[in-house]
Amino acid sequence: MLLTVDDDVSVSRAVARDLRRRYGGTYRIVRAESGAQALEALREIKLRGDAVAVLLADYRMPGMNGIEFLEQAMDLFPAARRVLLTAYADTEAAIDAINVVDLDHYLLKPWDPPEEKLYPVLDALLDAWRATDHRPVAETRVVGHRWSARSYEVRDFLARNQVPYRWYLADEPEGARLLTAAGANPESLPCVITTDGSALTDPTDTELAAQVGLATAPTGDFYDLVVVGGGPAGLGAAVYGASEGLRTVLLERHATGGQAGQSSRIENYLGFPDGVSGSQLTDRARRQAVKFGAELLTAADVVTLEAAGPARRLLLADGGQIDAHTVILATGVSYRQLAAPGLTELTGRGVFYGSALTEAPSCSGQDVYVVGGANSAGQAAMYFSRHARSVTMLVRGKSLEASMSHYLIQQIAAVPTITVRVCTEVVSAQGTDHLESLVLRDNSTGQTEQVDSQWLFVFIGAAPRTDWLDGVVVRDEHGFVVAGPDLVVDGQRPSGWDLDRDPYHLESSVPGVFVAGDARAESVKRVASAVGEGAMAVALVHRYLAKR
Repeated sequence: MLLTVDDDVSVSRAVARDLRRRYGGTYRIVRAESGAQALEALREIKLRGDAVAVLLADYRMPGMNGIEFLEQAMDLFPAARRVLLTAYADTEAAIDAINVVDLDHYLLKPWDPPEEKLYPVLDALLDAWRATDHRPVAETRVVGHRWSARSYEVRDFLARNQVPYRWYLADEPEGARLLTAAGANPESLPCVITTDGSALTDPTDTELAAQVGLATAPTGDFYDLVVVGGGPAGLGAAVYGASEGLRTVLLERHATGGQAGQSSRIENYLGFPDGVSGSQLTDRARRQAVKFGAELLTAADVVTLEAAGPARRLLLADGGQIDAHTVILATGVSYRQLAAPGLTELTGRGVFYGSALTEAPSCSGQDVYVVGGANSAGQAAMYFSRHARSVTMLVRGKSLEASMSHYLIQQIAAVPTITVRVCTEVVSAQGTDHLESLVLRDNSTGQTEQVDSQWLFVFIGAAPRTDWLDGVVVRDEHGFVVAGPDLVVDGQRPSGWDLDRDPYHLESSVPGVFVAGDARAESVKRVASAVGEGAMAVALVHRYLAKR
C-alpha cells in the first residue's frame, strides 16, 4: 500500500490521483486527511497483516505535523519509505526530519509535472523497498508469571536488544497451550520459545542471546581495540574505531544502550530537536557500528583485565579471553539500590531500577511512584504519565532545580497527573508475591504514611561498574576510574607506569587502557559528552599505537 496524508482536501485528492495513475495497478492507494486518521488506517492495515511501502505526509498539518506523524508511523511500519511534502519555507524542517525520522526524501509543493518531480522519486523508493524482505517478523514467545522477577529480566533483555517477542501469562489459555506444546514444567518458568520452535526453560542471558541470534563469541583472538560496555560512550568508540580502520570488538554484558538506552525520551541531544527515545538512538548507533565492521557481542561479561606483555588481555565470565593492543573502558554506571526493608525481596516484582519500559502498559490506570530527582527520573515520570492514573515523584531534596534540566521541570509541571513530593523518601515496602504498599516519610516533619501501589521505579544516583578493575587501575573512593592529568600527583606518575611520558587525557594508570563516559572520575553525566569521550578515546588510541 501507498498512504498519503494531507489536511488540505484538494491537495490530498491530487496526490492520491497522481499515485493511482501511476501505481494503482500494483498498489492500493490509501488517503487520509489528518495524522490521527492516517495512524488509525495504519493500525487497521497492521492488524490485517498487510504491508505499507511508502508514506507521504504533508508537513503543515494541525494537531500533528508530518514529522510527528512519520515518527509514530515508524513504530507500525519501520520498513516503509518516508516522504515529506513541504513548502519552500519548510525546507529546514524537512532537513531536520532526516535525523528525526530517517526521512528518505522531501518534495516541494507543487510537484507538477509528476512525471518529472514525483514519479522518479517514488520509483526509486519502491525499487529499494521491494529489494528488502517484508515478510512478517517472526516473534520469540515468552511464557511466564506476571510477578516473576526472572520473567521480567528475560523480557527486558529481549526488548533492549531489539528482539521482537510476544508475552503470554502461564495461567491464561494461550500461555498454557504453549507450555504444553513445549513440554515445559509450569514450575520452572519463564519458558522462551524461539522463532525456530526451540524451547528454553529459565535460560541464562548467554543461552538466550545465542538462541535468538545475538552474537556472543568473537570471530578472532586478537584485536586493535576492545571496547568494554555498550552505552553511548562505548557505541561512540566502536563507531569511530571501526570507521577509522581499527579491528574493533565491543563487549556488552546485558544490552547496548546503557542507561541512555532505557530512556523514554532524550530531548537535549544535539541534532534531535523533537527528541529521540533511548532505544531509537541505541538502535541507530548499533547499526552504524556494525556497518563500519565493528563486532558487537552480547552477554559478554568481563571479569578481569591484565597486561600480557605489549597486549591487554580481557578474561570473560564464561572462561573465554580476548587480547588486544588497546582497551577502552566504557562500563558506565548502574542505579544505586534503595536500602529500605522489603525492597530487595520485591525487586523485579513491582520494584524496578531504571525505566523498565516493558512494564509501562501494565501500569495503565494505576498509581506509580518514581524515586529520584534527576533527568532520568523526570523522563520516566513523563513516560509513565501516559499510561498510569497518577505518577508521584519522591524527591529527597528540597526541589528539582538542583538536579534536573529546566525544560524537564517545566514539562512535569504542565502534566496534572504528576505530583512532586520533595523531602520525601521510601522507608519500607510490603507485599507477598509482589509490591502492594509503601511507607513514605516526610523528612521535613518526620511523619510517615502508608500508600497503596504496585509500581515503584528507582533512579537514585550512580555506582560505577568497575569492581572487576579493583587493584588493576587507579580508582577514586567512589570507584570511578581516574585518568589523564589526574593521575599525576605532585609531578609523580602512577605506580607501575613504565613509559617516559605522562598518561594521555583519557588514559588510565595502565598504558593503552582508556576510559570514557560515566565510569570516568569527574565526567559529565550526559549522553553527548559520553559519545564525545568515546570518539576522543579512539583518537588517543591512534596516538598510543603510533608511538608504541
